[in-house]
Amino acid sequence: ATTMPWLSQVKGVIEAWYPGQEQGTALARLLFGDANFTGRLPMTFPASLADTPTSTPAQYPGIVPAGSGIRQVSYSEGLAVGYKWYQAEHIAPLFPFGYGLSYTSFGYRHLVVTRQTDGRQPVTVSLDVRNDGSRTGTDTPQVYLTLPAATGEPGRRLVGFSQVTLRPGQDERVSITIDPGSAQHPLSYWSTASNSWATLPGQYQVTVASSAGDVALTAPVLVG
Repeated sequence: ATTMPWLSQVKGVIEAWYPGQEQGTALARLLFGDANFTGRLPMTFPASLADTPTSTPAQYPGIVPAGSGIRQVSYSEGLAVGYKWYQAEHIAPLFPFGYGLSYTSFGYRHLVVTRQTDGRQPVTVSLDVRNDGSRTGTDTPQVYLTLPAATGEPGRRLVGFSQVTLRPGQDERVSITIDPGSAQHPLSYWSTASNSWATLPGQYQVTVASSAGDVALTAPVLVG
């Protein structure tokens, strides 16, 4: 990520990572509209360096106490890592995690979520995605989950996403499964008391959005 104090002086920004030897062809196709932008940011771009969760020397690169020769890093942001920091601190980033533009626009409708699970059964999230613009394009609806406050987990966590390519005016039903048994432990938090993953009974909130900074549709799910 980088800051962009010059953003208001340009008409657009293309972030192209490691595009390879065909980067010129790829960028030309995007700029001339022969291809549509479909990428999404895998990180948060801050409005200023002071907004980041590692904005002090103690946090990054860390302090070397005199004579120790060992660098000590303070992870004072705790569980609020990455985009969760901006949510927890109510800081609006320049561009949020999951953000991306397109030559068309998309709308989300008719969200249906599994209403209850015992914490072991999968939760299914389904919605209609519609291309509301005039160009064919690919969208990436993202599913975030908010755990009960008692877990101590900050903000929303990404628990799934999908991609769908639609013609102008076309809509399609998209389903995303939240699997409690996956390695990401989407419904769980780390319990220091039991030194293991735990799932707290209660009401969780599912959010469908186009990025971590967006809220398009929400629905509760009861766990336990």
